[in-house]
Amino acid sequence: MLDKTRPEPLRSLLLDRTRASGIKHGFFTRRGGVSAGIFESLNVGLGSSDLPDAVRENRRRVAASMDVPVEHLVTVHQCHSPDVVVVDGPIPQDARPNADAIVTRQPGLALGVLAADCGPVLFADPEARVIGAAHAGWKGALTGVVENTISAMEGLGARRGRIVAALGPSISQENYEVGPEFVERFCAAEAANSSYFSPSERSGHALFDLNRYTVDRLIRAGVTAEGLCRCTYAEEDSFFSYRRTTHRGEPDYGRQISAICLEEI
Repeated sequence: MLDKTRPEPLRSLLLDRTRASGIKHGFFTRRGGVSAGIFESLNVGLGSSDLPDAVRENRRRVAASMDVPVEHLVTVHQCHSPDVVVVDGPIPQDARPNADAIVTRQPGLALGVLAADCGPVLFADPEARVIGAAHAGWKGALTGVVENTISAMEGLGARRGRIVAALGPSISQENYEVGPEFVERFCAAEAANSSYFSPSERSGHALFDLNRYTVDRLIRAGVTAEGLCRCTYAEEDSFFSYRRTTHRGEPDYGRQISAICLEEI
């Protein structure tokens, strides 16, 4: 059984250095919630078939861990896009915009992105006190969601040379098999992308390194970045995984959240 007593977020050493500037973050695992069954236990997915009251309580626990009211835990309706929204206040759950990244310079808001194999990326410029969060699946990463997040942060006064970013738990290369059309799409975008693929046991298929691809794009964009190197597929006790659920033929899956907050100082 999972520990249901409290959330246990992971943290990035890079982002921890921004703590003195009043920036708090956490890559939450599936531990510390109230959901049961395949959603055990900290499922925050509003679009899942989990009990709505359980999801609301789980989100409340995440918000409490970030020291904000649950209404100040800001998320968007993720759609695997490169789109970013700038926020300066809470967003009602029934009015969430379609986007895959959020940025703010408003204290008291916790920006959250959900994932279950895709890459959650948290950003901070501690000097400008501007933060961001991005959901970087393969499509968002390929089409520029991390670069667009950085640009949106610059629009609020951040400077990319000061921005630090961390990629949270996502699916590892050894568990991410893709078909030939996937490889062709990436290599058509940039020939050098072939380095992110290695052969798989199935003919014509390959294993894709989403983690290294995302971190490399962050670094090429001019920010300091790291990855936590935790695999959502392999670490079942800690993380939900869409691909693991698909391989097992389960009817649904939970989502974990990663969040960053600019505290009042």
